[in-house]
Amino acid sequence: MSTLRAMRRLKPDPVPDELLERLVQAAVWGPSGSNAQGYQYVVVTDPAVMARLAPLWERCVDAYMATAGGAVPEGMDPAAYERMVAAIRHQRDHFAETPALIIPCYRYPAPKPDVAGLRRSAAALGAAASLRLTRGQKRIMSLTEASSVYPGVQNLLLAARGLGLAANITIWHLMLEQEWKRALAIPKEVKTFAVIPVGWPLGRFGPVRRRPVEKVIRRDGW
Repeated sequence: MSTLRAMRRLKPDPVPDELLERLVQAAVWGPSGSNAQGYQYVVVTDPAVMARLAPLWERCVDAYMATAGGAVPEGMDPAAYERMVAAIRHQRDHFAETPALIIPCYRYPAPKPDVAGLRRSAAALGAAASLRLTRGQKRIMSLTEASSVYPGVQNLLLAARGLGLAANITIWHLMLEQEWKRALAIPKEVKTFAVIPVGWPLGRFGPVRRRPVEKVIRRDGW
């Protein structure tokens, strides 16, 4: 965990299918809300498909760098930021050479109507909380799906690190999600949660640089 950096510079050498399957297996071992297991993982290794995705990736990166990615984050060393930006641009310019791409997807099963259960739920929560719950249903559903995907993604990243593979999680593709889904024939009702380039690293792992623990702990309340 302490050396799990976002590794964006990859060799073009292929990654064996058996290793990619081990990464997906690690992801499947992650927790899933209600044990619904509504995930699927699109694994791209065909150079022709990767070449079709490369222009989409370039557009997403350029859009990000023109907005949120255009400023040095607070507390980050400007030189370290420039190194990160250089790695992002390298990944953008060499995206068509990416050996493998993993796209975690999720489709939450449609809940079955249960009027009696809804009444009991409303009674347990109270009128005001039940109203807030109804109004926030869209956010709650998004978090429910995400919480069933991202723990598995972290498993995948850790498994890649253990195998000596470089990987990094990105969600910039969401700026053009419809185009990505069309390029990969992903059904409209299925949501994508990340694009994870995977390959053998050109650089070295770790260590990660994070804020000290004492700066982020708040005990017994905010």
